[in-house]
Amino acid sequence: MEMRHLRYFVAVARHLSFTAAAESLGVAQPPLSQQIRDLEAEVGTLLFDRTTRRVTLTRAGHDFYAQALFILDKSGEAIDRARAIGAGRAGIVNVGLTGSMLAGPLGRAIRDFSEAYPDVDLRIHEMSPDRQIAMLKAGQTDISFLRSPPDEADLATALAWRENVSLVLPRGHRLAKAASIALADLSEERFVFFRLSDSLFAKDIWTCCVEAGFQPKITHQAVEATSLTSLVAAGLGIAFIPEFVGRLAHEDVVHRPLKGKPICADVHALWVRENAQPLIANFLDIVRADVSLSPPGSNRVERELR
Repeated sequence: MEMRHLRYFVAVARHLSFTAAAESLGVAQPPLSQQIRDLEAEVGTLLFDRTTRRVTLTRAGHDFYAQALFILDKSGEAIDRARAIGAGRAGIVNVGLTGSMLAGPLGRAIRDFSEAYPDVDLRIHEMSPDRQIAMLKAGQTDISFLRSPPDEADLATALAWRENVSLVLPRGHRLAKAASIALADLSEERFVFFRLSDSLFAKDIWTCCVEAGFQPKITHQAVEATSLTSLVAAGLGIAFIPEFVGRLAHEDVVHRPLKGKPICADVHALWVRENAQPLIANFLDIVRADVSLSPPGSNRVERELR
């Protein structure tokens, strides 16, 4: 049985006339009559009583009519749903991130995306950077946001937003009143640091310190930038954190910019290259639009996603 059999049957059932049904379908009457006979043969019972004067539904035909309408309606919904998913207007998108990302543009972008695409189920998964990569490759997330993303052939990346590193110090620290601070002035300080074992971003900051002439004396390591702020407030050291996280108020710390060339904390979107889909592109569009990085759809990588 094919969907056209159901459409032909419904047309005849509505018109109770093979002639009128054929006209409404734009087909010739003899092929229509043959299709109905084929349908009845497959079902195994008559669906119409036919006389030279009229066509009526049998008892089985009445019930089959209701079921056929239901099936056609559901098939239409399925087609519409598939088209919406194909266009990135519906479906599920799993987003991997660290919690500190929500302190920046991503939190607003999630809200704006949910409003713009109400038929998309947006699911947030908070995890460490190394876990984000593993989840992407396992197909358990669709897109992740990382600083210092890995350069791997199977992963595609696109700049999500620009951000620099700032310094967070206890409020009573000797450098707390400085307008800005040079890296070289921190050589004797104790640091709380992003966990070096699973953060390329942490390793980049370490390299910047070495290039400034010292190796950071690390007292504690953490996954989240917000945790670093709390450790600084507890007096366990000073920390480098992304500037958006520095906007979160904490009465026991101060935030200061670094002198000289900024340390980059740009955030990149990552996805598995072979899993590119419009839904990811639409979400990245919203993220980039919210930080005014570029007009939606202007990036070559985004167009490739579509």
